[in-house]
Amino acid sequence: MYKRPDLIVCEECDAVYHRPQLRAGEVARCLRCDAELDRHTGRRLDRLLPLTVGALILFVIANAFPIVSIELQGLSSETTLLGAVLALSRDGMSEVALLVMATTLLFPLIQMLVLLYLLLPSSRLQRPPGFVLLLRLMQAARPWGMIEVFMLGILVALIKLSNMAEVIPGPALWSFGALTVLLTVLVSFNPRYIWHICEQKQGLAGQVQAREPGP
Repeated sequence: MYKRPDLIVCEECDAVYHRPQLRAGEVARCLRCDAELDRHTGRRLDRLLPLTVGALILFVIANAFPIVSIELQGLSSETTLLGAVLALSRDGMSEVALLVMATTLLFPLIQMLVLLYLLLPSSRLQRPPGFVLLLRLMQAARPWGMIEVFMLGILVALIKLSNMAEVIPGPALWSFGALTVLLTVLVSFNPRYIWHICEQKQGLAGQVQAREPGP
């Protein structure tokens, strides 16, 4: 099977085109179905790296501190997300606990760690080990990260509980809110652009080596 980096295939209708040379802000679209083929990323990858680091920091804070504290008739109760998962498991709802852990802990963490690894400057100089596998893993994990759904559920629960008890938001609640925004930005980036930029860097590196005079 021959590799043709000069060609690009539409992900929607499989039409094949010559890869265009795009300038800043330009987007190439399929003539058949109008799907996006490619876009000029500019320095967007450089901006995604600090956003990914920030998302990981917020992820740690969101899971290390209580989400809310509930006070009712002199009694106080608070829990973290992991504590809620363990409570569900103890109450005989292991399937629900596994689903919550996967969609709010495991898959978002996998996506952020893989993205951090691929965005590191040392990784972008050449294709890192497991490059193809990690891109596919990140693409597969994207639909299963549902922190925004979890955040919406928390807000609905807080509104209902506020009529019965005093609800005090914890540090994790604000961290989850900020994490939801950052993950929305990160998920909007198509992983295939990392592949394209890696190919471009490898092509430039090969041209530089070819131009260097021999011994």
